[in-house]
Amino acid sequence: FMWTVEPKPGALNEDGRPYSAMDLRTIQDWIVRPQLKTVPGVADVNTIGGFTKQFHVTPDPGRLVAYGLTVRDVLGALSDNNSNVGAGYIERRGEQYLIRAPGQVAGLDDIRQIVVGMQGSTPIRLGDVAGVQLGEELRTGAATENGKEVVLGTVFMLQGENSRIVSQRVADKMVAINQTLPAGVTAKTVYDRTTLVDATIETVQHNLVIGALLVIVILFLFLGNVRAAVITAFAIPLSMLFAMSGMVLGGVSGNLLSLGALDFGIIVDGAVVMVENCLRHLARRQHETGAPSARQARLDVVLRAAREVWRPTLYGQLIIMVVYLPILTLTGIEGKMFYPMAFTVLAALFGAMVLSLTFVPAAVAIFVTGRVSETESRPMQWAVRAYRPTLMAALRHRTITLTAAAALLVVTGAMATRLGSEFLPSLDEGDLLVHALRIPGTSLSTAVEMQHTLERKLMTYPEVAYVFSKIGTAEIATDPMPPSVADTYVMLKAQGDWPDPGRSKADLVAELQRDLLQLPGNNYEFIQPIQMRFNELIAGVRSDVAVKVFGDDVEVLADVGDRIEAVLSSVPGAADTKVEQTTGLPMLTVRFQREAMAFGGRTVGEVYEGDRRFDIVVRLPEKARTNIEEMGRLPIPLPTGSTAAFVPLDAVADIEIAPGPNQVSRENGKRRVVVTANVRGRDIGSFVAEAEARIAATVTIPAGYWTAWGGQFEQLLSARSRLQVVVPVALLLIFGLLYVTFGGIRDALLVSTGIPLALTGGVLFLWVGGIPFSISAAVGFIALSGVAVLNGLVMITFITRLRAEGHSLDDAVLHGAVARLRPVLMTALVASLGFLPMMLATGRGAEVQRPLATVVVGGVLSSTLLTLVILPVLYRLLARKEAEQAA
Repeated sequence: FMWTVEPKPGALNEDGRPYSAMDLRTIQDWIVRPQLKTVPGVADVNTIGGFTKQFHVTPDPGRLVAYGLTVRDVLGALSDNNSNVGAGYIERRGEQYLIRAPGQVAGLDDIRQIVVGMQGSTPIRLGDVAGVQLGEELRTGAATENGKEVVLGTVFMLQGENSRIVSQRVADKMVAINQTLPAGVTAKTVYDRTTLVDATIETVQHNLVIGALLVIVILFLFLGNVRAAVITAFAIPLSMLFAMSGMVLGGVSGNLLSLGALDFGIIVDGAVVMVENCLRHLARRQHETGAPSARQARLDVVLRAAREVWRPTLYGQLIIMVVYLPILTLTGIEGKMFYPMAFTVLAALFGAMVLSLTFVPAAVAIFVTGRVSETESRPMQWAVRAYRPTLMAALRHRTITLTAAAALLVVTGAMATRLGSEFLPSLDEGDLLVHALRIPGTSLSTAVEMQHTLERKLMTYPEVAYVFSKIGTAEIATDPMPPSVADTYVMLKAQGDWPDPGRSKADLVAELQRDLLQLPGNNYEFIQPIQMRFNELIAGVRSDVAVKVFGDDVEVLADVGDRIEAVLSSVPGAADTKVEQTTGLPMLTVRFQREAMAFGGRTVGEVYEGDRRFDIVVRLPEKARTNIEEMGRLPIPLPTGSTAAFVPLDAVADIEIAPGPNQVSRENGKRRVVVTANVRGRDIGSFVAEAEARIAATVTIPAGYWTAWGGQFEQLLSARSRLQVVVPVALLLIFGLLYVTFGGIRDALLVSTGIPLALTGGVLFLWVGGIPFSISAAVGFIALSGVAVLNGLVMITFITRLRAEGHSLDDAVLHGAVARLRPVLMTALVASLGFLPMMLATGRGAEVQRPLATVVVGGVLSSTLLTLVILPVLYRLLARKEAEQAA
């Protein structure tokens, strides 16, 4: 949460003057900041811009020499004459009086009257040898907005707090704070993360609502019974209550990722299987008796129906839960991001499992009264009419069917190798951050002027609402930058308010990049506010990709970095490539024996104005600080007993200006230089692979030096390596559950074939959509495995039961597959349609959910089609071979 403190047009302060940068900083430090620090969840408040008010004492070297004084005498006099002293108490007439000697200065006149020394009997006062006036700090940073200088504040949130809640509290407090500010001054919010959070939550909410409605429509169409469909649909809100309760108990917030993986279709899968079987048994009972069943009869029928499918229902839902367990094992950044997602889904699935075995059959037995339709609904009749001949043809031509399935696996496997990869799709935050870089050594005042020019240029674009910037380092140096570097926040209007609402953000960035390079002295990186901070937290750099060069010699590191940057910039997709600025900082060096020379100033006390405190700073006059010749004439006191009392500084010291190191960076105890780049128009994985190959072929790394890759790609590798271990373990657990369910290896292996068949559709949909593989897509594949196994489990269980009842193999396979068509189609359709809104959504944050939803939708469709055809063929083939071997 960020805000500016600025005056309204024409506003005047108490002295009748326009508000200065010092006035605004004083208001921020002593009115705004103390009130915000009391807001629950706020750790601290950072400030940049304006000038901290100081009382400056600037000794005149010539006068000091004339009076035989030194700067140390000035420092000592200020220190000794600016304190309050307590002296106990006395008792007088039964009362106790505290004794104090107030010696603290109250203003400029008091400071001028301080005695520094004596000349005979005449006191030498500070005002005789030094200038005393209000002055400005030697600041390390500044803030600007729309081409003018302002004071910028930022709230730091306590770890573990909810950013949306804390931001709302701060926003509410800011309204009250504005009522306490001097007339004509306002504290204006310029960045509130709540805006982005609310936009992403709105996207999630929209997707969940539309997905739930689609699921309910499918239930009505396929079940053909309104009450049964309503009962099944009730599993959605009741499971959400389980999820929400678990999130509250587990301290998991509702956000784009934690709620974004909820698929109400998957959640109601168990309830669908249970309700469908109960309806089938009720219809059979009604057909046998010729009348609707009485209540007790319904209870008995539903109990038998529930017992028939409770095992596959329970194990199927347990399998879906098991496939999410690997996500809980992720660590680091990926663990922080995806643990809430897995936790929320598991809580919802646990609730759905409990409901499907308790509430759902009980509700069917009680509320599904009257006649139950004995004929399939119209959509199911069409489905059966198409499915039966297809299945019979597949059973007749088993070799062709299995060969086609194998070919599909090979083709999609080849596609998977060409998908590319990235850690997460970039979330479109709606705003831009232009990282402006200037020549090392650029002064803060020059940087501010250059920033004004940049901001005025940005404000000429009709898509831009306003611009504000941070230059250099703020008061609390959590984000240290030199004055030559600025973070420029470009806040864009809503896309509907653009002159061309159909224009893409990428097109705007391309135009900005082209036009802004016309401004002399600037280089840029284009990124987004939170994305920049996220990248910096991941790898210590602000860009998408970083090549870190490690070694000893700074010059060699810089040379290797320059050669790598040249190669990196030639890779298609590279943008904003640059080498860390390690040299070229102008440095004034004075080699002398150390004396109390106050170039930068020394704080020697404070002046109190009420509860406000302002430093008293002693430093040389600006003329002596900025002019090398004047600096050379500074008097240096000699030891007592010398023939001369002082000598000029240039007589005992060399003063020179020469380039020095701009920064020295270390990581893991070793010096390093970083080459960074943003990636546009392609995935990070393929970009890194191509760049790595080019660098290895064209750049020779000296012995004793080495490189390492950082950025988002680093997190992708970390998450992938962890998943490569835990996903096979989860698949073994699934196989174990299937083995327990069937009591044998054959059927467990058969059902497991649904997993690779499901992956084909997920890969195909990613490839067609041009979506690279990411951790979000990986989560989709994990969820897909559970759904695919559930479908196969339902079908194989029923076929096996028919054979146990005495049906022939061919009859059991054909009739079992057709009889299970409705639950298989329903579970597949509700699972895919539940994620369809996420796959097609365009709202804020939709790009993060899209890979997951695309994988599930494509995978469920392929899994269903292939399970309905391939699984019966495989079952018949293996069962026939077993029968022949037994004979």
